[in-house]
Amino acid sequence: MALIRQDEKPEITANLRGGSGEARIFASPLISSCGPLTFASRIELAPGASIGLHRHEDDEEVYAVVSGEGLYIYDGGECPAHAGDIFTTKKGMSHALKNCGGVPLIFFAVVAK
Repeated sequence: MALIRQDEKPEITANLRGGSGEARIFASPLISSCGPLTFASRIELAPGASIGLHRHEDDEEVYAVVSGEGLYIYDGGECPAHAGDIFTTKKGMSHALKNCGGVPLIFFAVVAK
């Protein structure tokens, strides 16, 4: 089992994956024992912050937006990101996410092989 607790101390990361601003990452330390899942986290992007464009060579990732608003950028396109939206990035694709609002953009990120 992997568990991410709301009250855990987050890892504060600046310029995540070449992006800008600050991200607070609440990650599960036990995810390696969960089969094909390699990473699970709740991420809070500060207003104006972003996760830089990066390519998924050997894995896939899902973003599930909880609150806030942003812009999801992917291979040659972009799409507004709102609470309730789910974005999938398949092997070989690139993606990024930017907080375009005035409050933290909160989402879950899950990576699998």
